[in-house]
Amino acid sequence: MTLYRLISALPFPLLYAAAWLAYLALYYVAGYRKAVVRNNLARAFPEKSAREITVLAKKFYRRFAQVALEIVKARRMSPEDFRRRVVLRNPELLEERSLDHTRSVIVLTIHQGNWEWMLHGATTALGIPIDPVYKPLHDPVADRMIFDIRSQFGSRPLSMAESTRDILRRRKEFRVFVMVADQSPVRRERSYWTTFMNQEAAFYLGAESLAQLTGFPVLFAECHRRRTGYYEIEFHDLAQPPYDKGSHAIVDAYVAAAEAAIRREPESWLWSNRRWKRDRAREETADGEPAEAGRG
Repeated sequence: MTLYRLISALPFPLLYAAAWLAYLALYYVAGYRKAVVRNNLARAFPEKSAREITVLAKKFYRRFAQVALEIVKARRMSPEDFRRRVVLRNPELLEERSLDHTRSVIVLTIHQGNWEWMLHGATTALGIPIDPVYKPLHDPVADRMIFDIRSQFGSRPLSMAESTRDILRRRKEFRVFVMVADQSPVRRERSYWTTFMNQEAAFYLGAESLAQLTGFPVLFAECHRRRTGYYEIEFHDLAQPPYDKGSHAIVDAYVAAAEAAIRREPESWLWSNRRWKRDRAREETADGEPAEAGRG
């Protein structure tokens, strides 16, 4: 925790100088998940040459180092800092879908731009309760730090295990629920297979199930990086009730929005994540039955 406190105390010029050093260490010295990043990029962009993949990988590592330190810096940032550094392009869409704060809204996003600053940017700009649904980290120290960062302006983070019960119990209260839903579900969790960035990928069904149970509208939040340390949030419609409970239209709309956002700004997505580690054919062979399939 001492290191986190020291980083959070750095002024922004020194923070980004430290991020440059972190980039050099991650890419050239440690080679942190270098094979994973290159493999993910090559499969997602088969039209790019090896040199283009290398350039894109280096851009990713530079952004990754900056965002990692920005997230730690959030511990010492004020509401005014976030209002200045995170701008909402079209907040009126969220206002409209919430029926002027009388109906809760589910907002889905991805690990792009600075996904942690997005929460505080929207909270401080709109002044409404925004509760993130999260998957606890394996490192308890890092998990505690992230929990503290997410809750520092009144948000109430909900673990995935407790989220469904909490949302249904308090469904008549107005809240905005945010889910970063581009991670791969573990095999024991019910998932939906579809094509994502030229590869078969499994997706969580939790957000879709919640929307169908509650009748809440679903938006997609895209984080644009405008320059170092400054971001812009843009909302997109994904789905509105009534919903067809026999389809996976919400997940399909989310995957399409996520892929479009990544292609617009590929260097900002979390390519170090082992997103495509699961093998659908192998799992189906082991289980003896096909998984739920989507577009593709």
